[in-house]
Amino acid sequence: MDAAAVHEYFARLQGRIVAALGALDGKSFREDSWSRPEGGGGTTRILEEGNLFERAGVNLSRVQGSALPPSASASRPQLAGQPYDAMGMSLVLHPRNPYCPTVHMNVRFFCAGATWWFGGGMDLTPYYGFEEDVRHFHATCKQALAPAGKEAGAEYYPKFKRWCDEYFDLRHRGEPRGVGGIFFDDFAERDFAFSFALARSVGDHFLAAYLPILERRKGFAFGEKERGFQAYRRGRYVEFNLVYDRGTLFGLQSGGRTESILMSLPPRAEWRYDWKPEAGSAEEKLYTDFLKPKDWV
Repeated sequence: MDAAAVHEYFARLQGRIVAALGALDGKSFREDSWSRPEGGGGTTRILEEGNLFERAGVNLSRVQGSALPPSASASRPQLAGQPYDAMGMSLVLHPRNPYCPTVHMNVRFFCAGATWWFGGGMDLTPYYGFEEDVRHFHATCKQALAPAGKEAGAEYYPKFKRWCDEYFDLRHRGEPRGVGGIFFDDFAERDFAFSFALARSVGDHFLAAYLPILERRKGFAFGEKERGFQAYRRGRYVEFNLVYDRGTLFGLQSGGRTESILMSLPPRAEWRYDWKPEAGSAEEKLYTDFLKPKDWV
């Protein structure tokens, strides 16, 4: 196990992604470094009110503590109370144009004593669905698992896709957050080199999965109707992140930097009482054709 090599990769990945997003938007990211009294810290790079992104946050963090918080030890009670080292690179991008989907990606690494594991994935949350975009995103997610080998990769994609569908689910609403992608956690298969290679491949495939979608949709015209629907659906994003997201809960429970943890929230969101989309509308199509788990590849 080489935690230093993992952190070095996460830092390089943050730099590559920020450079690509800044070039596309035309506005520079603000860099905000922070430290944590108990141990560790990180660097938040954020862009707000850009030409393309209303908010784009790309976080790098590494924190150490004397005891794993409940969100991390709930499924591994044998580790409760042990010191830990946790690191990750995570991002959430909220474009202004409602035809450009919100996207989330993260890769992370935990170790506590002799126990270690990787986690991560990426998922897409469109406001107006385009089958071409969703198929491209899922096909790239599947390609990201190729380093596992043909047989293992073929096994991991449906498993990680299903895990993503089940995880990013608003159970109190009875609907998914978006159209999914891949998600994995507690990953420590074969050996460290194998598991690290898989996590790297997921991180390295993010730009290929998302940027072509932005390029296709960023020039679409929109008005207040589309912005209003985007804000309404963003409300669902807020609900998931504050109620269910394990990364948010871990960050808050471990005494992480609140500004960096909550940068995933959109700058504008709305809630409406018992609202229903108009029959036959593009807004209704999101529910009928996209917000349901299906095989997109």
